[in-house]
Amino acid sequence: MAREFALIARILAARSVVPDDVLVDAGDDCAVLAGGALAVGNDLSVEGVHFRRSWLSEAEIGFRAATAALSDLAAMAAEPSGVLLALCLGPALGEEEALAVAGGVIDAAERVGAGLLGGDLSRGGVLALDVVAIGRCPAPVRRAGARRGDELWVTGRLGGAAAAVREWERGAAPSPAARSAFAAPTARVQEAAWLAARGLANALIDLSDGLSSDGGHVAEASGVAITLDAAAIPVDEEAGATLESALHGGEDYELLIAAAPDGMAEAAGEFSQRFGVELTRVGVVRAGAGVYLRGADGRELPLRRGGFDHLEGTSA
Repeated sequence: MAREFALIARILAARSVVPDDVLVDAGDDCAVLAGGALAVGNDLSVEGVHFRRSWLSEAEIGFRAATAALSDLAAMAAEPSGVLLALCLGPALGEEEALAVAGGVIDAAERVGAGLLGGDLSRGGVLALDVVAIGRCPAPVRRAGARRGDELWVTGRLGGAAAAVREWERGAAPSPAARSAFAAPTARVQEAAWLAARGLANALIDLSDGLSSDGGHVAEASGVAITLDAAAIPVDEEAGATLESALHGGEDYELLIAAAPDGMAEAAGEFSQRFGVELTRVGVVRAGAGVYLRGADGRELPLRRGGFDHLEGTSA
């Protein structure tokens, strides 16, 4: 057996989950799932752009890349079925490193009940992973559902991943909390499903590009304006985050939810008790366009969009 196919076989042997709706597993040219509405998303993670190997272990690189793709399913309130992994090995990486990267992908997928369904393997100038996430989504919750008068809520605390990058880039070691926020984010799949099943989410998006940028996506898609309350935003102070990093840092993979007035407030306690994560009201939806930030003095000022620009390689 060629080395490539032997390595693929070793990667697949590490799995422990193959969901029941998988009719044809890895080994053919495509995996085949049972019928129904599907959600499909992918996320590309490239060494030197999204991470540096000196920051993370191979398993953490794989885990983080898979979580980013699975978080896109959470943003639609989809139930994950599986992931596909296209793995490009850098010149210095061997089979054991490839197995570790794939192991991280498998770990992230299996935590939300999904399986590794197949993919592709190659070699190139840098380590790169393209993870495709596939899920069931009979009733998608979209960005475009926010309505005038809705409240805006977020899960978890924000800015920790950006705080870790800030420390690494200045040559320092991030705190354990900051490092964990970057290396081991959570795809809020179960949380999104819980909110959607109770009809609480009019619109959803995951915070991959930052609250300012992703809030702008919701506002634009819904044809509304949103106002964020600076004092209410849950900054991850334990990780060394600031309001700036919470607004613009990105890669927290928490959820931003637009919900009808008062409905979420009644469910917030049960949500936090069930999932062990905070649910915080951070703003409102109103007529108009764009994103605004309300300061301590009550004034609302336009909020520029931040987040990472993948083509420029810098924060916007």
